[in-house]
Amino acid sequence: MNEPVKQSYRLYQRENGVYYLQNNQTGKQESLGTRDEGEAQRLHNAKNESVRIPQATKAVGIAYLSAADPDAPTRKWSWVFDQILLSKTEGSENRRRWEIAVKDHAFDGIRNMVVIDTRADHFLGALNRGTVSTNVYLRKIHNFTMDMGWLAGPVIVRRQWPSIKFKKKRAIAEAEHQKIIANEVNPERRDFYEMLWYTGASQGDMAHLDAEEIDREEKKIRFFRAKTGSVVCFQFSPEVEEILRRRPQTGKLFPYLDTVRACDRATEFMSRCKQLGIKGVTLHCYRHGWAHRARKAGFPMRFAQLALGHNSPAVHQAYAGYDEVEIPCLQDYEAARAKSKIVPMPAATNVPAEPGQTATA
Repeated sequence: MNEPVKQSYRLYQRENGVYYLQNNQTGKQESLGTRDEGEAQRLHNAKNESVRIPQATKAVGIAYLSAADPDAPTRKWSWVFDQILLSKTEGSENRRRWEIAVKDHAFDGIRNMVVIDTRADHFLGALNRGTVSTNVYLRKIHNFTMDMGWLAGPVIVRRQWPSIKFKKKRAIAEAEHQKIIANEVNPERRDFYEMLWYTGASQGDMAHLDAEEIDREEKKIRFFRAKTGSVVCFQFSPEVEEILRRRPQTGKLFPYLDTVRACDRATEFMSRCKQLGIKGVTLHCYRHGWAHRARKAGFPMRFAQLALGHNSPAVHQAYAGYDEVEIPCLQDYEAARAKSKIVPMPAATNVPAEPGQTATA
């Protein structure tokens, strides 16, 4: 024998003759605004149907989905977080960043939620509670889940995601850098800040740099970025050569800083800046400073992008900023180029010849 369907709303009439509905789950009551029993009954049935039909539709959908993916009805976002961590290399910088990201308290509202039950307002709630980092990582989590087929469709379509608005980052000025260097009594830290100024390397990559990654004869530094795995290779200046003479010739270039956490290196630097009255500067500002200087000097963007290890031109442009650049006169630039030792790029072989000329081979 079939059990009676449990209704979501109960109909009752008050002493004044007006009919009311009560939500059986929440206890909330609402007036139907009528004393007519027939009309009240119709409204009562419609209200229950409005709840029952979506529930029945969802139950049917889950039944079909379970046939192809048995874990779908119970898969939670916390499990998805674990799978993302497992996909990252153990001990890598990327893995460390993700371990910090998934602990974001803004995700607490969805952490134990079933993935297929997630609605757009759940994600929007997490975004409203979180920071820019929450937006960045929730997008990646959402895309990962979609790619794995654990979502039937996007929770938020791409064009409706709130835009990512980073805080404006500024470059460290040369006067500020010189002030820091002049007042730094620790030789290792002073050389470390100098290397960041001349190379634009991230503080993590520089702190973990091995002396064996430096070709002193060819005057080249080559290493793989911890964050992206991209290779960085560039020639260094006489100023860097002088610094390298003071550093260990084997093993880690900065033995102590190699053992210190990134947050501790940043805290020490911030403390030094505070003592000197320098505001709004972090260790990462050295990368912005190098990019700004390269842009103002007319350094080709593709070279600057490779030197900083940026895979995306858009990311590099964000580092370089949009400061006004003084463009030299073309004739002066041509004259200076003629006197320099820059080897010109070979002409493209597929350029069609102008009328009266022979095409290049």
